[in-house]
Amino acid sequence: MKWLPILLLLPQLLIIAIFFYWPAAHAVQSSFYLQDPFGFGSTFVGWENYADLFGSAEYRKVAWFTVIFTLLVTFLSLAIALLLAVKADNVLHGAKTYRTLLMWVYAVAPPVAGFIGLIMFDQTFGPLTRLFGQFGWDFVLGVNFNDTAFAMVLVSVWKQVPVNFIFFLSGLQSIPRSVREAALIDNRSGMSRFWDITFPLLAPTGFFLLITNITYALFDTFGVVDTLVKGEPGNNPMTLVYKVYVDGFRGNDLGGSSAQSVILMVLVLALTVFQFRLVERRIHYT
Repeated sequence: MKWLPILLLLPQLLIIAIFFYWPAAHAVQSSFYLQDPFGFGSTFVGWENYADLFGSAEYRKVAWFTVIFTLLVTFLSLAIALLLAVKADNVLHGAKTYRTLLMWVYAVAPPVAGFIGLIMFDQTFGPLTRLFGQFGWDFVLGVNFNDTAFAMVLVSVWKQVPVNFIFFLSGLQSIPRSVREAALIDNRSGMSRFWDITFPLLAPTGFFLLITNITYALFDTFGVVDTLVKGEPGNNPMTLVYKVYVDGFRGNDLGGSSAQSVILMVLVLALTVFQFRLVERRIHYT
């Protein structure tokens, strides 16, 4: 019977090894080679692929945009979802309808969300483009760098808010009623009660969502970015994970794209360790 837990875990371990560890090891190996674009062989170049990346002004530009994009998507997704969850928690009549309307976007896949963004920002009949035009903003998706970046952030936030909303609402409803009543007696200010009582009790949920939202902004927005730039990155904004795809599958630079994926993997691991080592120390689970 002592082998039963191992046997039960074996299928999951095999899946992780095949779809994570093996591709990761292959990417590390490929990052030290210059691949022939026609598949006739490869040449060992050592750290040259990494040196080219760190010396590339284009790669630094994409990296800075990814940092700004990740911060904006993470902050706005969490802030809007928390606000909606607090409001939904206070709804007495029509609560189920209100929550359903907020959560249905959760079922939309990122490429579909990007396609909806294309419709909303269409140059001819897009409602948001027309709305911006009323204020003198000539919004041009796929041509203007800042306009495209704005659309990427807006669509990515819209896609992620329902997920955060579900978790925040569950966290709010798990707070004991006795705690809320005691806080109401001690402090009549709703804003003060929220920051002094409610928000600290939501810290474990918020910490979990912080990690998932950063991961979402870095990786899961690929479908949104790919759809909004219409397959023509050009001078449009790109995230690091999308640049891996563009350089590897379109530019046939497999060695360079592998080096990019390794750098991205190391950054995500370092960020995760930093979050758990420093941020989680201030999180108290009850």
